[in-house]
Amino acid sequence: MIILTASSGQNRVLAQLVAERAQALGHGSQLIDLTVLDLPLFTPARQSQGPGEPLEVLARVLLEQRRLWVCAPEYNGSLPPTLVNAIAWLSTSSADFRALFQGVPVALSTHSGGGGQKLLCAMRQQFAHLGALVIGRELLSTPQKAANPESIDAMLAELHRIPAPSVA
Repeated sequence: MIILTASSGQNRVLAQLVAERAQALGHGSQLIDLTVLDLPLFTPARQSQGPGEPLEVLARVLLEQRRLWVCAPEYNGSLPPTLVNAIAWLSTSSADFRALFQGVPVALSTHSGGGGQKLLCAMRQQFAHLGALVIGRELLSTPQKAANPESIDAMLAELHRIPAPSVA
């Protein structure tokens, strides 16, 4: 399972907690921090130059690990730029980018100081559009409400009940 974090702040802390819970339950995981990948900003002008090796690594891992947990902050009621940028590069740098997401079980979570529900809805819509199977339950934590380990465990169980697609 890939645990993808779209920030180096509290969502990185949340991603680490998810990784610890996954390990405790016997699920392997790999944490990828999009802020560390440091992908260049996608623009049509930049597209011909390509994003470089970090995106190739991300695409390869997405094809190898067929489950995904996303931890992202809410930016102005929607997706954070790091996540949007990574998806833009993935969707334009592959002959069949949908193979990266088609049928892949995805869990959504956020640590948000601004509500978080709009982000969770936007991520659900984005990943469903990409063909992923987004699980029904979501995780929302705030400075006033820490992530519940029992909720994480239940989401991990649900995520692992869905058969992961094989790569054709």
